[in-house]
This record gives sequence, structure tokens and C-alpha cells, in this order.
Amino acid sequence: MALLWLGSLSATAAFAPLTLQVTHHARSVQPGEVVILEVAASEPPVDISGEVFGAAVRFYPAETEATTDPDHSVWRALVGIDLDTATGEHAVVIRATSGTGSIVDANYTLTIEPKEFPTRRLTVAPNYVNPPAETIERIQREVVLQRQIFTTSSAERLWRGGFLRPVPGESSSSFGRRSVFNGEARSPHSGTDFRAGRGTSIKAPNDGIVVLAGDLYFSGNVVIIDHGWGLYSFFAHLSEVDVTTGEVVARGDVVGKVGATGRVTGAHLHWTVRLNNARVDPIALMALLPAD
Repeated sequence: MALLWLGSLSATAAFAPLTLQVTHHARSVQPGEVVILEVAASEPPVDISGEVFGAAVRFYPAETEATTDPDHSVWRALVGIDLDTATGEHAVVIRATSGTGSIVDANYTLTIEPKEFPTRRLTVAPNYVNPPAETIERIQREVVLQRQIFTTSSAERLWRGGFLRPVPGESSSSFGRRSVFNGEARSPHSGTDFRAGRGTSIKAPNDGIVVLAGDLYFSGNVVIIDHGWGLYSFFAHLSEVDVTTGEVVARGDVVGKVGATGRVTGAHLHWTVRLNNARVDPIALMALLPAD
């Protein structure tokens, strides 16, 4: 865990400058991981924001400090490290505004360490490797739709507290694996698979709004939940969808049933998490923000 102290203000000011202490917490700082940035201010800022990897960083009052820090001097933010993020140093810029209107900038560094992902070889129906010509337009339309969803960052943070495991089964540690279907290389696996029998109930890991409930060519029956601020849960291969697009869900609500629809070799739950469009491991999210 790294630590940085920074405070700056005009030398002519007659009051103590706002100072910031910045730290981060993560399982590791590698592609596919989630990082919590924490900023402790010497006085409650009236505004705090940041940027890293070319995306905005949004801070919220540290909920664990609610009773001891009623004025919100400690703030946190979730940062996703995409699978394709280059190793090395990446700058985080944080800006806070004090109650007097002065602005303090803090520069922090996240050093991304390399990570090797294994390769998995699977055999699926041929039409899911080289789709028939009549399905190409549909597939392209679905790609555009998903891109539009994941690149949208809604203005309100809907999630609160920790994230539930959506099914009881253990994960298969499949996140990030390079996939070879029927001998042909494809994109890396951007989600985590959970062992679960057909018909197992899938619970919303946190509060949000269902932005897609339907059928996609490769993913089968799906549910996508917008948790706010660019954080999404994407459940795929469902046998049943129990929610509708636009429906508000709370943590623990059943959103569907485990199945084997789309490009799969058997029944399981596929859970993808996108954080400001970064592909991150759902296990990292639950590890950093566990459910009570």
C-alpha cells in the first residue's frame, strides 16, 4: 500500500491549507483488478474528483467512517484496471476544493504489475465460432448495444455497501483466460464462471437498474444491471430471466436462473463486471467490498 501527502495553497493565505493523504487498497495492482483509492483530507472538502486511465474517478464518503467522521473527511473511489492495461506507472490526478474555495491537486501513481493468463481450449457448436451469414447483422447490432451500455456512466451511485455472491457455487477462476474455441483463438474471457446447476436462482449482487434483459447470440439469455457510476453486472447463459428492462432491483433480489444458453459447454453462471468500461474480475470486487 502506497501513501502520498500533498497540500498546496497560496502563500498569502492566512489559514492552514487543505492537505490530502492518498492511499490505495487492492488484492494486487494488475490487469483485471479493482483498486480502492482512499483520500483523507485535513478538513471536509466541498468537492473531490479524479482521473486515471483517461476516465473520471468519482469519490464517495467512506461509509465505514459514518459515525466517527460525520463531516466526511475520508473519501473513496473504485478504479478498474482493464485486461489490456499496459504495465508500468500510471498517473492518478486528484482535485479537491476546500470550504474556502481553494483548490488542491494531488498526483498519485499506480504501478501496474504484469500478469499472465492461461489459455483454455473449448469445443462448442460450429455456428458459435463461425456464425452463419444471416446472423452477422444481429451480432454486430448486439456488439454496438453492449458498447453503448458499458461506455455510459450514470450520474447516480446506486450501489451501497458490499457485493453478494450471486450464486452459492465457487468460481472456476476463468477470468482473463485466453479462449480457443474449436481450435480458433478468440477474445479473452472477460468474466468469471460460477459452478451452479440449471435452475439455480441468481441474486443481484447490489442495488441497481436493469438496463438489458433479453437474448444475445453468443451470451444467450442475459441480465445487465447498472449499479451507477459506470459499474455494471452482466449475467449470461440464463435459463430464465425474471426481471425486465428498466426494473429497479435491490441487493439479493432474484434476477434469473442459471442455464446453458448461448455459446457454452454446460450449465453455469457467467458474471462479467465492467467498471468505467474496464473488464475486471468480479471476485476482486467482492474481495474488496464484501457483503456483511
